[in-house]
This record gives sequence, C-alpha cells and structure tokens, in this order.
Amino acid sequence: MAESVEIKSGNDGKAAIGLILMAMFFISINDMMIKALSDGYPLHQMVFIRSAIGICIALMILRMEGGFHLLKTTQPGLHLIRALLIVFANMTFFAALAVMPLATATAIFFVAPLFITLLSIPILGEKVGPRRLGAVIVGFLGVVVMTQPWSDADAGAAGGWTLALPILAALGYAGMNVLTRKLGVKSSAAAMAIYIQGAFLCVGGIFFLVAGDGRFAERVEHDSLIFLLRAWTWPATEDVWMFVLIGVLGGGIGYAISQAYRTGAPATVAPFEYAALPMAIFWGWVVFGEVPSAAVWVGIVLIASAGLYVFWRERQASET
Repeated sequence: MAESVEIKSGNDGKAAIGLILMAMFFISINDMMIKALSDGYPLHQMVFIRSAIGICIALMILRMEGGFHLLKTTQPGLHLIRALLIVFANMTFFAALAVMPLATATAIFFVAPLFITLLSIPILGEKVGPRRLGAVIVGFLGVVVMTQPWSDADAGAAGGWTLALPILAALGYAGMNVLTRKLGVKSSAAAMAIYIQGAFLCVGGIFFLVAGDGRFAERVEHDSLIFLLRAWTWPATEDVWMFVLIGVLGGGIGYAISQAYRTGAPATVAPFEYAALPMAIFWGWVVFGEVPSAAVWVGIVLIASAGLYVFWRERQASET
C-alpha cells in the first residue's frame, strides 16, 4: 500500500490556480519581510521561529484533513531528501535577499522551471525536444544579461559568488519538484507541509546549537554569511508582529503550494508562479526604493518567456 491519501492531479484547475496565486502573494510578503529584518537578525533564527509557527498551523490543518495517521509514508527517505532540498533552496535564496534587490533575486530564481526540465531527463527519463532545450538556453541567457558577470564584481550590490545564491536556490527547488513528481501525488498537503516545516526546525535548531552565539560571524565580512551566522537576538517589541506574520505565512505557503499541485495539473498550475515576479518588483520599489535597471528588465523578460514556453510545451505534450 502506498500513502494514505491519493488525489488525482488536474481535477480542480480553478481552485488550484487560486491556491498558487495565494501562495505567490504570501511568498512576496514573506520575502519582503525577511529582507527587511535581514540587517538585525540571523537567518536561522527567522527560519526556526517561522517554522515553529508554521508547523502548528499545518498540524491543525492535518487534523481537519483526517488526523495524524496521514503522516505515515512508505518512502521516508525520499520525503527527507525533498524536505532538505527546499530547506537548501530557501536558505540560499534568503541569503541572497540580504544583498540583492528583491526583484533581481526573484527573477534569477525563476530559472527553476528550466532546471526542472533538465533534471527530468536523467531522473524521470523524460524526453526533452530541441525547442524546450532552446528555451532553457534563452532562460540562462536572461540570467547572464541580468548578472553581467563580465562587469566588476565589486561594482554592484550583488557581486561575486552572491550571484550564484538564487541560482543554487532554483536548483534546490527544481530538485524538490522533480522528486515530488517521482513520489507521486499521494500524500496529504498538510503532511507534506509538516515534513518540510520539521526539516526547517531541525536545521534551524542545529544552526542555533553550532552558531547561535555568533562566534562564526566574527570571522566573515560578506553580508550574506553574516546574515546566516549572526548571533540570535530576542526580537524587539516592534518586530514581534513581523516574526509572527512570517510564521503564519510560512504555514499557509507550504499548504497552498502542496494543495495546488495535488489538485491541479502541474502544466496548468506552474505558470501562475510567475505572478510572484511583478509582486517582487512592486514590494522592492515601495518598501526598499529598488527600481530595476534596463538589463534586469531584459533578463526578466527572457527568463519569464523561456519558463512559460517550457510550461506551454509540457501542457501540449500532456494533451497529445
């Protein structure tokens, strides 16, 4: 017997689209708040508090979905790898937010669908034609245009290896999605969210035990590493509501994404993730005064066009 719950994907497209749009809205606010708090608190502290609140919400939803027996799985190893991949993706992306404009980091992260296309070849044995491979090349060209690796790495706010952080985040997120396809849509959305929140809690707790006093932060100068290794600090009174909201949003994001992909066909749902791009541009402009440069706009168009084309080709292939 597989897992306790099995829902066929693609049976409720409108609800799935609504869920993914809600998730993208939550993500845009979550990312904006983490960036706003990044100069005063360590990343692992935010992740730990966010997940502690998020797992409580997921447990309540799980109870409503049918009970704790839904947590049982016959593939714990794959679920663990899937959870660790999304932890890696989040940590690297949030580290990028400390030093990069919100819109730039978000746009680069959206090479994830292109990574999914490439990873599906060796892991899932899928056949990818020359058109989709061409779209992958166009998408990565967009990253090159945005990051301009030929320019002086110290000239911009995001230089050197920092540019790799959202790309690594996209790779981790793509690996998680490919594993989700391999596992099949057979687990409760709340259960999948709990696996992920549990992994975040463990990783945040380990960081606290190893680096919670900030001793490693004294040896580094890069803002991303300082954000990752800074000492834990009790949140200021005026910041407590932001920590609580980040936790509530985290719980909602995990559930909404899992439920969207359980009840809607991936080729239908995934393109709506690109709604996060204009949201990131909006929050970056309103909150941080960030206005994308011409190169960033060109890169956004190339990456988004390539990703949407890949989804369109996948949808065509699934209908034939």
